[in-house]
Amino acid sequence: MTRPRTDVLGAPYTAETIDLPDDDEGRVVATLVRRRAGKRTSKAVLHVHGFADYFFQTAYAEWWAERGYDFYALDLRKYGRSILPHQTPNYVTDLHDYFPELDAAWDRVSGGHRHVVLSGHSTGGLVVPLWADARRTPAAGMALNAPWLDLQGKAWVRRALTPVVHQLARHQPKRVIPRTVTGFYARSLHHEHEGEWEFDLAWKPIESWPAYAGWLAAIRRGHAEIHRGLDLRFPTLVLASSASAFPTEMGDTVHTHDIVLDVDQIRGWAPALGRHVTYVGIEGARHDVFLSQAEPRARAFEELGRWLTAYVETWAGRRRSPHQT
Repeated sequence: MTRPRTDVLGAPYTAETIDLPDDDEGRVVATLVRRRAGKRTSKAVLHVHGFADYFFQTAYAEWWAERGYDFYALDLRKYGRSILPHQTPNYVTDLHDYFPELDAAWDRVSGGHRHVVLSGHSTGGLVVPLWADARRTPAAGMALNAPWLDLQGKAWVRRALTPVVHQLARHQPKRVIPRTVTGFYARSLHHEHEGEWEFDLAWKPIESWPAYAGWLAAIRRGHAEIHRGLDLRFPTLVLASSASAFPTEMGDTVHTHDIVLDVDQIRGWAPALGRHVTYVGIEGARHDVFLSQAEPRARAFEELGRWLTAYVETWAGRRRSPHQT
């Protein structure tokens, strides 16, 4: 890793570059962002963003810092701070390709902290548990925010589409998969549109990034791994909006529902993540529950704090018998 430098978010955020082996497009890097707690601590959180996303959620980081956790966020290869000019943004053909930067980030974080909570949002909420299960990561717990655990849409469409995607991925991995992107979600967040958050539209575009066959095939293989069931032993929290909607115009629904994923699928597949899973639906929340409007955002933080106290901090170093709620 490079020496820490002041991050684009400004002090007290710093960033380190993780150099990774070249791939077929050339040089590859990831970026580890850090926000220290107010005093020396043995506790930390390691967070991973979603698709067409990167770490900018400072309210989330500040909440953890106030709880006495050093906060780390990983911009995966070809995302956000880690996008290089020659690369196809957000593109991989195997979710396991992310494991090397997660390994490096874990080594960096756990080397100075004996109590580490994992965190992931959306696609990051798919990648992190797969990595943790494969590596038997000794995390203290895992908090997932609207993890992407299945392909939204009707079951018969998923069954028909998935083999087609795998076939395309074998022969035309960079074939763009047609999809409708309204831009409503990013517009509901960005401060220059209808939101309150400032983020770089070059890294998180209003119209998202293209979805390629090779990438979608990787996602579907990841979903299949989840559906077979993981064996994570630490407490896991899954937060999501209480309801999904897929509106055709901007309006209140855009701000009070998950308009990206199907929360019924998230709720249905959450128990497959491990032996101790707590699921909470947040009424009025957006896809990223911690970027919701003030009231549901406060409820999301309350639920996160309740879970952290009950299952992670109170019994640090201990494990309950297999149980799910």
